[in-house]
Amino acid sequence: MDQLKWSATEYARNGDADLAFDRLDGSRGEPLLLVMGLGASRLWWPDGLCEAFAREGFAVARFDNRDSGESTRMPETPVGNPFRALFARSGSPYTAEDLADDAAAVLDALGWERAHVFGHSMGGTVAQRLALRHPERVLSLTSSGAGPSDVAGLGVLRFMRFGLLARLARMKFPEGREGDIAASMAVARGVASPGYPFDEAAVRKWVEADVDTGPRDAKAQSRQIGAQWSGARLSELRRPTLVLHGEEDPILRVSAAKATAAAIAGARLVTFPGVGHDLPAPLWPVVAEKVRANADRAAGDVPE
Repeated sequence: MDQLKWSATEYARNGDADLAFDRLDGSRGEPLLLVMGLGASRLWWPDGLCEAFAREGFAVARFDNRDSGESTRMPETPVGNPFRALFARSGSPYTAEDLADDAAAVLDALGWERAHVFGHSMGGTVAQRLALRHPERVLSLTSSGAGPSDVAGLGVLRFMRFGLLARLARMKFPEGREGDIAASMAVARGVASPGYPFDEAAVRKWVEADVDTGPRDAKAQSRQIGAQWSGARLSELRRPTLVLHGEEDPILRVSAAKATAAAIAGARLVTFPGVGHDLPAPLWPVVAEKVRANADRAAGDVPE
């Protein structure tokens, strides 16, 4: 395999939003689009995991959702608290359909008619909605660390754990680069898997190399989490689906993954003991193999 490195940043356009994306140069095979979670940029995808996907025969690309990373920050709204935005069913100038359409616009810019899609955390709900809204664009779906995308507002309560979120909300960080680094480190430690070592040095290295303001931008997070979905139910999803979840996830209970898998005909559920709301390095080859196996289920499947 050729030496792998990320391409220069490119941009896709959907309405008023410019979506930053890049490709893993040297990765070849079936297209795989990665979608990251709430407030986090595409830089939160571990390079080692992306390289494991490449070894399994995928051409890998990743992008920043609107209101994160290098993508467009949307107009501010009065709601600046993610908890309030989640339960108030308001506070966003755009919809969840817009987020799904953003992903489709990235596929257009990549020149990919169809792709396998892997979403983690909120990215998992975006990936589910992409498969529902644009089924002809999705070959297979992997939803990781996410709940069912057709449950909103108070319905989310039964799946959530609030301890970590409350602690992070109370933390104060200084303005500027050092504050951004401290916020990212706090999030990374909080979501880390208790059954695996936390590589402080490795995490700090990539956090300091690519400072991301997303973890401390509560207003942007509020807009993302407040974006409401009025589209199809998960029971209508007809793509080969893999649902992954950490059994020690500090944000979402395993019941969230079980509900997602139960709603989608033929979905396969895999839970990982000792894993939190991240994807620890020792599991990268396992995750890549399972994504490959799920993608192989799409062979010969002609999207509707």
